[in-house]
Amino acid sequence: MKAIFKVMFLLCTIGLVPSVAKAQEKVIIDDEASNGIVMVTIDKAGDEIVRIINESQFRYIHDPKAPRFLLMDKKGKFALGIGGYVRATAEYDFGGIVDNMDFIPAYIPNASKVKNQFQMDASTSTIFLKLVGHTKLLGDFVVYTAGNFRGGDKVFQLRNAYMSFRNVTVGYTYGGFMDLDALPSTIDFQGPNGATFYRATQLAYTYKGLKNWRFHASIEVPSVDGTTNDQLSVAQQRMPDFTAYAQYGWGANSHLRVGGLVRSMTYTSTLSDHASDVTGWGIQASTSFNLSKKWEIFGQATYGKGIGQYLNDISNLNVDIVPNPEKEGKMQALPMLGWFAGAQYNICPKVFVSTTYSMSRLYSENGYPNDQPSSYRYGQYLVTNVFWNVTPNMQVGAEYLRGWRTDFNNSTHHANRMNLLVQYSF
Repeated sequence: MKAIFKVMFLLCTIGLVPSVAKAQEKVIIDDEASNGIVMVTIDKAGDEIVRIINESQFRYIHDPKAPRFLLMDKKGKFALGIGGYVRATAEYDFGGIVDNMDFIPAYIPNASKVKNQFQMDASTSTIFLKLVGHTKLLGDFVVYTAGNFRGGDKVFQLRNAYMSFRNVTVGYTYGGFMDLDALPSTIDFQGPNGATFYRATQLAYTYKGLKNWRFHASIEVPSVDGTTNDQLSVAQQRMPDFTAYAQYGWGANSHLRVGGLVRSMTYTSTLSDHASDVTGWGIQASTSFNLSKKWEIFGQATYGKGIGQYLNDISNLNVDIVPNPEKEGKMQALPMLGWFAGAQYNICPKVFVSTTYSMSRLYSENGYPNDQPSSYRYGQYLVTNVFWNVTPNMQVGAEYLRGWRTDFNNSTHHANRMNLLVQYSF
């Protein structure tokens, strides 16, 4: 026990001695032109630039930190940051495997002779460009693009591409039917299986005129995945998805949010000469709050019909709309549920531990799935981890995950995984 306390004390105190880098003069590269640019470290940027960068920064652990270096105009009104992180993980499954780089209970095999698996991954390493500034016409504005290497064969893949000004956001980014600030810290890149997580091309507006309150509404390009057959097929979509939420915040990082979503999903049938629609809807409540300086509690619950595209586990099953066994040539939206709850304990400013339990569930309706008893019914996800911020730019961590998959025939399969992380931000 004494040895454990000695290790924790060492982790918390490393880095308190001033580093050589901090003792050096800040780097500034200037040219002689009056309308030229200046390269500065972020702590040398003006207060206005730093404020906009900090206010536009997400708390989500997999979102890159603020860039270390900025290109600024001479007046200090515009700044372009280039940054990202290199992220490497090592994963070992035992007592059952998940057939994916991310820990997705829906991908636990129904039957497999392989019970152990070793993987390494660096494809979530991210690069971004971020332009920020302030003008009379646009107010505070942000132009942001980012991507990682999660495309096919580990090619570069766009993850965000949007612009934001006067509380309006246009482009491809995180959807309105989710809450980044409530998500837990995990090495597993996907996170809790019952969480809502997705990106969409959208037009969104956020109102912040009331103290402690925030109201948000968006129209988003729909993405519909369905289970089809010889008679039924998912068609081109005719309506956007509509999302909205209201959020009350208090303190530095505490909030409560309630939101909703409505969508129309179009399909065609060989038994009809026109396209048909199924309505999907969802409601959600989420929170994150500090019990003390050391403890943080967070959670989320989501319920609806036809919202499989938004729930981490169920989004892999193609069940936004499915055939209705009781009505030939018709499709339906199934009820589904996702939730998680967890806590984080900050041992010291450099070290924290957290644990989260999550569940996602697909419900039967009108006899579905009448001929597929081995299809996914619900999944469970348990994660416990520890993170150490070795320096302001380097983070390491270790994590244990356990997952369960239960099918409609009540058979259950499980898997375990150990994750190790090394990440350096630049």
